[in-house]
Amino acid sequence: MNGQEFLDALRDDHETALSRLGSSKALYAVTGGEMDAAHVRRAATDEATIAARTFDAWAADEDSDQAADLFADVAETSRAHAERVEPDDYEPVDSLPVYAHCDSVEGTVDRLAALVAARLVAGKTVEQMVGFFVGDADPTTANTFRDLRGDVESQRDDAAELLADTCTDDAEWDRAREAADAVIEVAYDDYVETLESMGVKPKNVC
Repeated sequence: MNGQEFLDALRDDHETALSRLGSSKALYAVTGGEMDAAHVRRAATDEATIAARTFDAWAADEDSDQAADLFADVAETSRAHAERVEPDDYEPVDSLPVYAHCDSVEGTVDRLAALVAARLVAGKTVEQMVGFFVGDADPTTANTFRDLRGDVESQRDDAAELLADTCTDDAEWDRAREAADAVIEVAYDDYVETLESMGVKPKNVC
């Protein structure tokens, strides 16, 4: 298996979840129902800030030099994303479910696979943010979020490529799938629970 085949398998096996995580209801969830520019920026800043913290920690205790460099690069880029889109009077959150889960992931294969999945999910959200600012007649900010989306997609692809170089047998590919599946499941469970707490029925959303 190569990196693209791994990505394709993830997309196929989680088609419904990823579709919903890439819907307008997902943006509604991450903004707490406050669909305005400040709250969209806040949600993006939260994701980037917590991602940077998680991937910095991974880089610090990673045995593989290549993986450590990738994690550090993703963390650095995530910090830059947060700085670009941070709204006024921003107060950071303590954690987010996907990254709380990622904090517990250990092992190079497992972490690379989790990174693939986390960036796959993040890309879905950022895509909705691009659409929000297009609809808000703010092309400059829409282009900023297009840049973020491009970076997230590149990180996803780089992680998938390094994962393919790292996995040496079927057992490691199985571990990678389990690690990636778990991230998507955590993201989807959070999406469902958040919307249900807001009185929305997420399972009817396509």
